[in-house]
Amino acid sequence: MKIIKILSLFFLTLVCLTAFAQKPKWEKVNFKVWGNCEMCKTKIETAAKGIEGVKTARWNVVNGKMKIKFNPAITNADKIQQAIASIGYDTEKHKATDKVYNNLHHCCKYERKQ
Repeated sequence: MKIIKILSLFFLTLVCLTAFAQKPKWEKVNFKVWGNCEMCKTKIETAAKGIEGVKTARWNVVNGKMKIKFNPAITNADKIQQAIASIGYDTEKHKATDKVYNNLHHCCKYERKQ
């Protein structure tokens, strides 16, 4: 009888924990990031993945499109774009400072919008 009570309590606890454990709802967003090469790709993706809550970050060298999957309860697309701009790459919403842009490797210097 005591074993049945213990097992029942264990399974009830397990069911409650499973019911309340919510998986994050991932949000997907695409935006443009200016850059040129595979070195840019590595730096851009690393900057985006360095933001807490980002699950995936992929930048296409050919068309400059960035695909991000993130947890909106932790971060947002604006913060991710700010992080990318902070390492020297312009995004749709944020422009890198001239100082940071000028420190990019020569092959990474893209034509900037005025």
